[in-house]
Amino acid sequence: MTRQEFQERLQHAVLVADGATGTMLALRGVTMPYDLANLTHPDLVRELHREYYEAGARLIETNTYTSNRIRLLNIPERGTELPAAQSLLEQYGSPAEVVQRVNHTGVQLAREAVGADALVFGSMGPVGKPLEPLGEIRLQEAEQAFTEQAQALIEAGVDGIILETFTDPRELSIAVRAVRRLAPDLPLIASKGFIEDGETLMEGLPERVARELSALEVDAIGANCVVGPQRMLDIIRMMAHATDKPLSAMPTPGLPQLVRGQVVYDIQPEYFGRYAARLVEAGARIVGGCCGTTPEHIGAVARAVAGIKPRQTHVSITVHPRERKPEQLPLAKPSRLSQLLGKERVITVELDLPRGLIVQKVIDNARLLKENGVHLIDISDGARARLRMNVMAISHLIQEQAGIEVMMHFACRDRNLLAIQSDLLGAHALGIRNVLAITGDPAQIGDYPTATSVFDVDAIGLVRILKRFNEGIDLAGNTIGMRANFTIAVAYNPLAPDEELERERLQRKVDEGAHLVYTQPIFEMPVVERTAELCHQLRIPWFVGVLPLRSARHAEFMHNEVPGIRIPEGVLRRMADAPEECALEVGIEIAQQFLQQAAPYAQGIYLMPPAGNAQIALRVLQALR
Repeated sequence: MTRQEFQERLQHAVLVADGATGTMLALRGVTMPYDLANLTHPDLVRELHREYYEAGARLIETNTYTSNRIRLLNIPERGTELPAAQSLLEQYGSPAEVVQRVNHTGVQLAREAVGADALVFGSMGPVGKPLEPLGEIRLQEAEQAFTEQAQALIEAGVDGIILETFTDPRELSIAVRAVRRLAPDLPLIASKGFIEDGETLMEGLPERVARELSALEVDAIGANCVVGPQRMLDIIRMMAHATDKPLSAMPTPGLPQLVRGQVVYDIQPEYFGRYAARLVEAGARIVGGCCGTTPEHIGAVARAVAGIKPRQTHVSITVHPRERKPEQLPLAKPSRLSQLLGKERVITVELDLPRGLIVQKVIDNARLLKENGVHLIDISDGARARLRMNVMAISHLIQEQAGIEVMMHFACRDRNLLAIQSDLLGAHALGIRNVLAITGDPAQIGDYPTATSVFDVDAIGLVRILKRFNEGIDLAGNTIGMRANFTIAVAYNPLAPDEELERERLQRKVDEGAHLVYTQPIFEMPVVERTAELCHQLRIPWFVGVLPLRSARHAEFMHNEVPGIRIPEGVLRRMADAPEECALEVGIEIAQQFLQQAAPYAQGIYLMPPAGNAQIALRVLQALR
């Protein structure tokens, strides 16, 4: 089918699309990833397509929503009965062959199930991981993945392609470009997922999205998933006001609930069908369903829209966006650290947390350090994946009870994108203004090696989130009511195995909005000098990491077993030659001597005493007096 033929079809009748694939496969015992059912349960997939066709759907989507190499081959087994990524690679030989096989089979099964009057559209979703700079997926990687999947779908003979449930406009435009480069005359639908947020919608987001999507080389635009029929009607009305492109609407059947481990929806098909008719009246020419919808829902849609002629012009409504510009939002109170940077040398000391609930010693040590001129307390966030109290809770307790600011380390390991933003908003509300953005150690090295590491984003993406909060908006562009005032710190390892990559990552962190650099413990002045020069070039202040050694064994462990730390032979020899009862004194003396040499090169000192010992920290700091 050509683009012109597709446009003509949409002019004359409403095109009914099918409903959920994953939901129905799950109800029939198939486990994620559902796309692999094309290979493992082809009869179930074929039967499902046939049920949607018999219910009245004439746009059938292939079971290939997650079938790009980034998403399909990076889903962990977690007990699934379907082949895991490694098994697929062993069976089919390469990622390209896996992608081709799953997509080809998906098109074939849909073709076999439906009549000649139905259109088979290849379903393509996002790569499933955030793109740079928020995440680690490079734009070129994403484009290659989209190109590879689109090529497989086109070779298999789809009538068109639908790009659905995209939330990142940039990623959607990359996918459009990949498809269009391969097939300039293939019908293409671009559909966005909108969050269930009436406030955001009334600020004019659907109109803005409609204008952006209309500028792409697509044949229809629309919205799918996330929201139910009522909210979808609001979205389509607003999009219709901003575009003359044909509109597609594929809502969920309302809000889901979890019952016996299954996500289920409770909206009746008749209700869903009534809203389908309203969606057509509002301007939609393609109407179907997304997660949670069944052939019964689609049957109700087909009956409700039968005989309704699609509107030939967009709906004229007036929307008064209530969006406020970031500079109009009030600005939160800054951290004391931000006011000290560049004016005096900052001293911060890292304190360790106990495993349980007894934290008074940490608070007492923080108070002692403050009384002796320390400006800041650093609290790590589950370093080495060890179980410790929530970093936000203890940071708040220290600030409230010891009266000294905290640099809260914040790891991406344990939180998805939603939890990251939620926790940071909570921290800001509690008065925590200083955040050291770190990726975090993988869970398998810690106390609970079977725990799941999330890593939706890395430290670079976390910096971007913090910067967005400082601009008064969250990652989705929604206002947070005021401009946050986080001081954003980042880590730098001057002795990383790939020094070029580490410098590149630091540059990206700075570009994303970092205010301050922390280093790993350093023991050599040439490393200090190189780091000072690099940070000077990047125009960003930095704190030199100083670690007092407590014994020869401690020195040997740090040098040989901790990545990014190198201890000179002379220091190792001094620690080894020191009598055991004097080793700590020698370690303090070495740290004092290094501190005297290194301090003039940095804007601050990041002191990491063994076991968070405040007395050792104060002994080392005597070198600055």
